[in-house]
Amino acid sequence: MRTLQFTFPAASRAARRAHVGVVGSGDLEILFEPTGAAGSATVRVRTSVEGFDEVWQATLQRFFARVPLAGSWELNDAAATPALVTLRLQQAAQAAGGGASEPSATGMREAS
Repeated sequence: MRTLQFTFPAASRAARRAHVGVVGSGDLEILFEPTGAAGSATVRVRTSVEGFDEVWQATLQRFFARVPLAGSWELNDAAATPALVTLRLQQAAQAAGGGASEPSATGMREAS
């Protein structure tokens, strides 16, 4: 099992803890714990898949650029695709009351 650590700037606060997904083939589990103060999001990824560090970095960086939700994120991966990782991150942010917006059918956020 491989463990990756990331930190991203995060200005938004969450209302509560969140738990989404499952550790199963092709899926992942996300445990989110809000922190007392905004400032950063720390992400720990546990994965059995080797060689995708840059994909994880890019996927997480893209998510936190759109949803800067501060807190501790723990991702337990069982070979999820980047699209599924993004979906589970959005679900966790919504469950935490972090205000993640729904992606449209094309995967793009609607302009307001």
